[in-house]
Amino acid sequence: MAEKLLELRHISKKFSGVTALEDVSIDIEPGEVLTLVGENGAGKSTLIKVITGAHHPTEGELWFEGKKIENNSPAKAKELGIGVIYQELNMMPTLTVAENIFYGKELKKGIMLRRKEMLEKSNEIIQELGANIDASKRVSELSIAEQQIVEIVKAVSEDIKLLIMDEPTAPLTNSEIEKMFDIVERLRKRNVAILYISHRLEEVFRISERTVVLRDGKHVITVPTRDIDRQMLIKYMVGRELGQEYPARTTEIGEVILKADHFVNEHLKDCSLELKKGEILGLAGLVGAGRTEMARAIFGADPLKSGELTLHGKKVRIKSPEDAISHGIGLITEDRKNQGLLLNQGIDYNVSYANLKSVCKFGVINKKKETQVTKKYVEAMDIKIHSMGQMAKTLSGGNQQKVVLGKWLATNSEILIFDEPTRGIDVGAKSEIYQLMRRLIEEGKSIIMISSEMPELIGMSDRILVMHDGRITGEISDSEVTQEKILEFATR
Repeated sequence: MAEKLLELRHISKKFSGVTALEDVSIDIEPGEVLTLVGENGAGKSTLIKVITGAHHPTEGELWFEGKKIENNSPAKAKELGIGVIYQELNMMPTLTVAENIFYGKELKKGIMLRRKEMLEKSNEIIQELGANIDASKRVSELSIAEQQIVEIVKAVSEDIKLLIMDEPTAPLTNSEIEKMFDIVERLRKRNVAILYISHRLEEVFRISERTVVLRDGKHVITVPTRDIDRQMLIKYMVGRELGQEYPARTTEIGEVILKADHFVNEHLKDCSLELKKGEILGLAGLVGAGRTEMARAIFGADPLKSGELTLHGKKVRIKSPEDAISHGIGLITEDRKNQGLLLNQGIDYNVSYANLKSVCKFGVINKKKETQVTKKYVEAMDIKIHSMGQMAKTLSGGNQQKVVLGKWLATNSEILIFDEPTRGIDVGAKSEIYQLMRRLIEEGKSIIMISSEMPELIGMSDRILVMHDGRITGEISDSEVTQEKILEFATR
């Protein structure tokens, strides 16, 4: 039997009487990639913090390399060789790559920094991992993918034995994800164990030898990944059958209600599209293709140099988001935390602020009316909250996305643009978003959906337009669409 690098034995963790983890036992071997999955609130983040010493377990033991860890702490975990890369990267943008890698452990000769040696060692590790980053560059000049690689290099420079990766590919393009997988494989060959947390189930099957499932703070199963399929994994995660992953259409598609003709601006090169009543129109393409820019142009967030927009057969001028809202267009942005929500405001204000005139009298918000409006959409979309005034930042990703959607439904939007609607949310919440989208279509609304997840695009769209370099390069019907066809148009 292989030696265990890390063992968690009967770990429980309570916060003020609330159980976050209950009797969880897992282990990981040197050189193993172990995936950890579960819905938001399953206990994954708490488990990571127990392993890294940020939280002390209420009950249970941690063992590392055959020895019990006493009084674990972040410093002790680091000393043992445990590193973690969180979704929120911990980089200093004004420092160089090498300075970030050696921050807190600088190489010195007397009081003088040995900058040349730190630069050489940084470049050496970067090359060993198969990356192509200049360690003399400032971090502010790097892409998110490159910054994540620098985080890995920081960990490797400290003789890492276990690396915890929390949703490392969430903001990455497909090509960047491939590079990340290559680095994971190189680390595995160096006998580094990887605990890999992801909502993207295709990554679970691609990268791991075993999978651990948590649900409601409890360990459900640890299973060889090759012994399960996607539906089995989903059932373990949510505790029920989700049924058909992408709900089927039950209504007819109507006439054209929106027409964008020859849109041209800094990012768009003569782009035209039509959206029909009761249709989900998918926008596909690689990152930087112009999909988000097309959405922002329709919504009036980015100015046009030329082009026309027609709604219900009449030409309209939309020069701002306010104009778009008044014409019944809503945009659910890809960056819900920075652009879609007021994180430090209550759910009631987040739902109402795009249409304040409906809940105001003489410029003052009528709290009773605001609460009524919010309650309507909270109940309609089954948003899990403690109170209407609960701050948006305290919600899970799936519930945050529902609040953003509720905001636009409260404006009576008939055209909704979804930009990466399920990014960063778990499989159960994804299913709920898909059901909501289909329900909106049945109510006569129309949707433009931008997604980097091709199975999602294919499963939900009635038609797909593909973009590349600011141009629309192809149109594919739902009966003819394949991932290969999308990629062919996306790289033209």
